[in-house]
Amino acid sequence: MQKLVNEIAELCCSATTKPTLTGIPRVLMIQGEVPEHQLAAVYEPLVGLVVQGGKTISIGRQMVPMEGPSYFVIPTEMPATGSVRQAKNGRPYLSVALQLDQKVLLDLLKDTPNTVAFKNDTDEFSACPATPEFLEVWLRMLRLMKTPEHIAALAPAYEREILYHVLIGQEGWRLRQLFQSHQKGSSIHQSIQWVRQHFTHSFEIEDLANKACMGITTFHRQFKSITGLSPIQFQKQLRLLEARKLLTYSGYSVTDAALDVGYESTSQFNREHTRFFGASPARDTKRLKNDSNFH
Repeated sequence: MQKLVNEIAELCCSATTKPTLTGIPRVLMIQGEVPEHQLAAVYEPLVGLVVQGGKTISIGRQMVPMEGPSYFVIPTEMPATGSVRQAKNGRPYLSVALQLDQKVLLDLLKDTPNTVAFKNDTDEFSACPATPEFLEVWLRMLRLMKTPEHIAALAPAYEREILYHVLIGQEGWRLRQLFQSHQKGSSIHQSIQWVRQHFTHSFEIEDLANKACMGITTFHRQFKSITGLSPIQFQKQLRLLEARKLLTYSGYSVTDAALDVGYESTSQFNREHTRFFGASPARDTKRLKNDSNFH
């Protein structure tokens, strides 16, 4: 297994502390001391493989620690925070990611029998140990960086193989639950996307449930099982992350940022920002601007 990890690390030696393109569609890599402000973001749907070092992702009140080699699943766009650490042997943190393509997943689900599905007893997010077979297909995928002429023909096959391992693994049920709803005339995915795109607006849970063609109780349970957050928590964290960008990048005042993302009370915004980021908006913005790693 270590031999596989070593070769993957060698192939990814050009990765930086920002998501780095590989030339392979939807495959990214990142390496080194990734600053925490960069890891506080709206994560895109992906499968992330921690190759070496460790990472902790915080989703709502859940903290998901993982040590390489292991992988995690972000099933849909969702707010989260994180931190990374180097390996115990001193090697830098390294991870690779496969961004999820809805069409590829839906096509694959048609060919994946439900009998091989794994379901946890809990809805808690968890790290999944990487098997040798899982690392081998990642290695085949990443070797394509050396033979780009083969990418068009082989990358789609390796992508399906990676996703198949995920679907039959311990976090695969999240992808099944999210995307199989498309085939049943209802879509929790559609409602999640609506909140993502309209997070500055107020909404009623009943209206979101209707969009997903579900009862309120079922909708609320499925939304939280997929995202780790209730719809209101999901909206709140989207607002806080967007306000942080406005304060730091665009020079907004605290009041203007709060109002722009949908808050009616600046004091409430201050309280929730402090609770989420560990510092008041003013202190947090000053710290980020003074951070030499901040770009």
